[in-house]
Formats: sequence, C-alpha cells, structure tokens
Amino acid sequence: MRTPLLEARGLSFSYGHHSMPVLDGWDADFEAGEVVALTGPSGRGKSTLLYLLGLMLHPTGGDVLVDGVAVSGLRDAHKARLRAGRFGFVFQDAALDASRSVIDNVTETALYRGQPRREATAKARELLDRFGVDVPAGRKPGQVSGGQAQRIALCRALLSDPQILLADEPTGNLDPATSTVVVDALKAHAASGALVVVVTHSPEVAAACDREIRL
Repeated sequence: MRTPLLEARGLSFSYGHHSMPVLDGWDADFEAGEVVALTGPSGRGKSTLLYLLGLMLHPTGGDVLVDGVAVSGLRDAHKARLRAGRFGFVFQDAALDASRSVIDNVTETALYRGQPRREATAKARELLDRFGVDVPAGRKPGQVSGGQAQRIALCRALLSDPQILLADEPTGNLDPATSTVVVDALKAHAASGALVVVVTHSPEVAAACDREIRL
C-alpha cells in the first residue's frame, strides 16, 4: 500500500492555553496526484490548517508527516529547507514583496533554492503569460490589481514544480473566466504527480476538485 504524500495525525492547535482549540485530534491523508478542497464556514480554521500542513505553524499536538516521516518536530532550519524544496504556497493576500518587481517576486524562491537566474526568469515569464498577467515585469506589486497579484503569487508557487502545493483562496479575487484558468492549472499540476490542497469558499472550485474535506 502506497504511503500518502502528506498526512495529519492527531493534529491539534490552539492560539493560547485558555482558548478553544482550532483543531483537536484531526486526521487526514493526502495522496500525490489529487486536488483536495478544504471547505467550511469562516473562522473554522481552514487557513490555520493549511499553515500547519505547510510547516509554518507548530501544532500543539499531533504531527504532520511527509512521505511517512514525521516533520513537525524538526528544527526550524530543517523545516525551511523542506518547505523550499518540496512545497509551494499561494497565500490569501498574495503576500508579495512591495519593494521588489513582479518578476523578482516570482523568481525569489527559485533563486533561494539555487536555480540559475536566467532559467528561473525565463520560466517566470512563461507562467506570467500563461495566466494573463499583462503588466510590465518590472512593475511593483502596488501597481497591479488584486486579481493580478493573486495570479503572480500562483506563478511564484508553480515556478519550482512543487510536489506539494497549498493554496489559500487562490480564486478569491478573480473573475469566473480567470478562476477557471487557475483551477485548470492546479488540476494539471496534480495530474503531473503533485498534491494540491485548496482552501476555498467557492462551491464551484470545491466541485472541480477530486474530493472535499469540510471542517
């Protein structure tokens, strides 16, 4: 039996000793090659769960496993290398660096991994064209629309062909036609053998995924 690419085992999290837990003993398996929607009402902890799965938050209980190996207890530097090498992220607010150009925002993580700049830049331009980001590559994020910023963030996440792609409301600022392009891209990435986990409030996006986990 194949080991799931990503697992949550007894995952618990709370923001303080006296606060209600956001998650309490949560279990799930995520397989390579699938797109999984995380859905549920606002405030239920979908984004928090995504950050736990992406090793950006430390659980108060339980563990996250990658390829069957528990990783939540690793040192921060080790987790950072694991994120850089295996994960891609699309944050709800795009999380672009306002001081850097569009092209530098897309290529930043690739250069951190040691990918040659020319190679990273060429692929970044291809992705920007693919997702219809019709702005000069030297423009700053503050000079683009919210929908363009979200597409730029998706280009950054896809640049390294991550094995695990975690996306928080990736279509939240997009028109229906562009949303379809983005969802198709996520499905194509999963079809290449990757895992894609999407937090969404959109019934249409959830329906387009392979399965849905409701919190």
